[in-house]
Amino acid sequence: MGFIVTIILGLIIGIVAKFIMPGDDPGGIIITALIGIAGSSVGAFLASTLGLAANGGIIYQIVLGVVGALVLLAIYRLIRGRSLKG
Repeated sequence: MGFIVTIILGLIIGIVAKFIMPGDDPGGIIITALIGIAGSSVGAFLASTLGLAANGGIIYQIVLGVVGALVLLAIYRLIRGRSLKG
């Protein structure tokens, strides 16, 4: 059940990350959703590792997931930008 919640949160986190960091990404909403899911997974891992999952863990997972998704989105844009130019 936790995996399904992570995927749903990932989709929401991907939308939030796209809203915070708008741009014309080649992958569109699919890539944004996948980046959000990856960011959400990183957020869930960090929240549990830091012991934040017990006290309002979903909030920490969302915040850490958005930060993770923004970092992954920035890295994706750097990589895609280089591959499109070269």
